[in-house]
Amino acid sequence: MLRVAVEKNAAVHGREEGARLEALRRYEILDTPPDGAFDQITAVAAAFFRVPIAIVSLVDHDRIWFKSRMGLDAREVEREPGLCSSAILSSDLYRVHDAAIDPRTLANPLVTGELGLRFYAAAPLRTHDGFNLGTLCVSDREPRELTATEAEMLTRLASLVMDQMELRLAARKVAELERAQQELNEKLRDANRALGESEEAFRDLFEEAPFPYVYEGTDSRLIRVNRAGLTTLGIRPDEVATTYGQSLVADTPENKRVMREAFETVSRGEEAKDIVLELRRKDDGKPVWVQWRSKPAAGRGYTRTMLVDITARVLLEREQARLQAQNAYLYEEILTDYNFGAVIGESPALQKVMEQTRLVAATDASVLIHGESGTGKELIARAIHEQSTRKSRVLIKVNCSAIPDSLFESEFFGHVRGAFTGAIKDKPGRFELADGGTLFLDEIGEIPLAMQAKLLRVLQEQEVERVGDTTTRKVDVRIIAATNRDLRIEAEEGRFRQDLYYRLSVFPISLPPLRERLEDIPLLATSFARKSAKQMGRPTPQITRATMEALAAYDWPGNIRELQNAVERAVIVSRGGPLQFELPKPQPRPAPVAPIPASSPPPALLTREELKRQERDNVVRALKQADGKIFGPGGAAELLGMKPTTLASRIRALGLSGERSGEE
Repeated sequence: MLRVAVEKNAAVHGREEGARLEALRRYEILDTPPDGAFDQITAVAAAFFRVPIAIVSLVDHDRIWFKSRMGLDAREVEREPGLCSSAILSSDLYRVHDAAIDPRTLANPLVTGELGLRFYAAAPLRTHDGFNLGTLCVSDREPRELTATEAEMLTRLASLVMDQMELRLAARKVAELERAQQELNEKLRDANRALGESEEAFRDLFEEAPFPYVYEGTDSRLIRVNRAGLTTLGIRPDEVATTYGQSLVADTPENKRVMREAFETVSRGEEAKDIVLELRRKDDGKPVWVQWRSKPAAGRGYTRTMLVDITARVLLEREQARLQAQNAYLYEEILTDYNFGAVIGESPALQKVMEQTRLVAATDASVLIHGESGTGKELIARAIHEQSTRKSRVLIKVNCSAIPDSLFESEFFGHVRGAFTGAIKDKPGRFELADGGTLFLDEIGEIPLAMQAKLLRVLQEQEVERVGDTTTRKVDVRIIAATNRDLRIEAEEGRFRQDLYYRLSVFPISLPPLRERLEDIPLLATSFARKSAKQMGRPTPQITRATMEALAAYDWPGNIRELQNAVERAVIVSRGGPLQFELPKPQPRPAPVAPIPASSPPPALLTREELKRQERDNVVRALKQADGKIFGPGGAAELLGMKPTTLASRIRALGLSGERSGEE
């Protein structure tokens, strides 16, 4: 009995797989050329998830074919042992947080082999009738978790992929219907010509014609309707004499206008043709769209009317328009929700920055973005990348302040297996991951001097050498760096290499602090309030004029990030009324340091260990002054003029976790 049950299940699965493959064939997408719409979706997926690999896959009977791929050279792979062949069996997201310990993937050569996948997440490409044709998947060579927000994003992007496939299928069907309609119109013209020569001789042709044909009085009362006409209009033979054609026309202003003009044409003895009308069937009231052509019979008091049923074409065109609108909406929603390219402001200072961004984006020149913490340096870097010729490739971000000194070289250039303790397999560095795209080096001033020389060599030679390896690898990477330090002064004082500074600052961009673009505060505050309210499922709150003036009067030492946090707090505590803000009193800015007299001896140079000890003492004092708080107004990050996330990383690197009392 067990064998019978197994054979029965196998037979059921075989039938379902056959139906799935048949559905896949309907879309006629396999082995088609690359398509920019699909490539744009995989680029968005790779950028959002910060992964090197993003793929649109379609699972055929013996292979997995990639419609779009980023980070992978192959156009297709065998169906087994492909992870996508397992993912399409899932009704929901299929995720593998760490393939090295997941029982489903322990023996998979994609995990154990040269590719070395550790993280894999896929959303199925599901048709309206429930068949999973393939996946939109993202992969990484490092294990990681998938948050609820990321899962929703992956599902949305998979919906965009499916919408693109549906759009192309609908377009082919419309083209087929138009060809069929053209052939039918030719037959109609031939038939009409024949009927005009002798109605009596072609009576049988009238009745058996494959298209609706109607004799209609000048008052629109039906005189005679052939079989096809009775079927299309939902009329019984005994209802013909009591039915008026105008009663079947849908009661819309557009239909009424079209019919009025058509009857005026016919009343002048002229032929009204190629008129599109929406009708209502007499029996059930369902809509029918027809192409209407009517010619008066000279001196006989009636018209000969031919109808072509174009309902299928109209519905397909409407579905196509709906899918296009949905596609545009989903993509706009993704861009809005996740701030891709959202640079807000109209101030002259910001417009100058955006003009610089547009100028340099079209080149491959290195860009150095300087600005205080919270001014949006990463957003400008993304804007440059999205407007460049590299926008279809990935942008890789590196927070230089969060990398321990001992791991800088491995993180930047990669390592081979056995290069050091814990190097259990080959790992590409950030330069290799960004090959063909853009590498964003945030907090570039935090790179140790010893590492700066190696970084300079890579920028000059455009080639990397993994730790423990002797093979050089060519890379094509555009560099965008960002800092809140004045690197020119740092270079003059010996804390930053001058040659690296000049290599990075081919095109410097200075971001103004928020206090120098006060006219942008209303736009920013309104945008942040709308976004926060949408995320919380609340109506967009109002911000009064007096409140806006108070916001503009505040100094905003934390810049845009502080404003965004303040707006989000105000939305959380609001109860339906206008937003209220509790702004801290502005901290007095430190007085400028008096210049050292010319006769004073130059300050002694500090070693790296002395600098780290000095930094550690400074962070400890800031934490004590802020009662251990890092984030928010009055926090240690604000006191030090640093990003809260950067300070948290430095605290871990300096071993100061015990000094913190909370991250409020």
